[in-house]
Amino acid sequence: MELKLTRPICFFDLETTGIDVARDRIVEIAIFKVYPNGNKESKTWLVNPTIPIPPHATAVHGISDEKVANEPTFKELANQIHNMIKDSDLAGFNSDRFDIPLLAEELLRAEVDFDMRNRVSVDVQTIFHKKEERTLSAAYKFYCNESLENAHSAEADTMATYEILKAQLDRYSDLDNDMKTLSEFTTRKKSVDFAGFIALNPEGKEIFTFGKHKGALVDVVLENEPGYFGWIQNADFPLYTKKVLTAIKLRKLNNKLN
Repeated sequence: MELKLTRPICFFDLETTGIDVARDRIVEIAIFKVYPNGNKESKTWLVNPTIPIPPHATAVHGISDEKVANEPTFKELANQIHNMIKDSDLAGFNSDRFDIPLLAEELLRAEVDFDMRNRVSVDVQTIFHKKEERTLSAAYKFYCNESLENAHSAEADTMATYEILKAQLDRYSDLDNDMKTLSEFTTRKKSVDFAGFIALNPEGKEIFTFGKHKGALVDVVLENEPGYFGWIQNADFPLYTKKVLTAIKLRKLNNKLN
């Protein structure tokens, strides 16, 4: 089954220095872009993360400091990567919880604006976990009856994820071949930021999900305790969380002025 698209969708995968979204860096990124007319393009970049790659990370993906020493940094690649994805929905395997948040951090760190408000994301792992509860390699074997060669290669993982989503649509008649519907199906919780520090309550209002203001309305906290905004901006929170919080604060100020 081919994907029914109203706009392009980019399947992508990252290999990184670790799993901390705020601190770790990309060492490889592969993007496979599918257009509504059926055209496809793919690109893979090795990236110099500008920080040491821990041995345990190299053991997983095989990318060492020496291998990327002469590769461009993410900042040097950021505009090229953003140009490829800026008109597209996004898809990946565990992408909602890891790949998209980390990519957002890298882009914002490179001073390239990134936002999910005008696009949707489809997390193929969530479909798999809701239906079968397995890993990427097992998903590829289960849905495509193929063994995943070169697992933890960004390119191999990206292509496998694309093939798995198509096979999932073939297998599950209750899954609509529509990216917005698939995005809703793969969304685990109604987070406003990727990291889950700000979420929506049942009334659709932003609330904090951590610390002394857990469960409190964000705009109320910002009004009653202005210093809390500054503390978050200066603390070690993800850049996207800070961006979202700033947008909420500006919205509240604009509402007051109007």
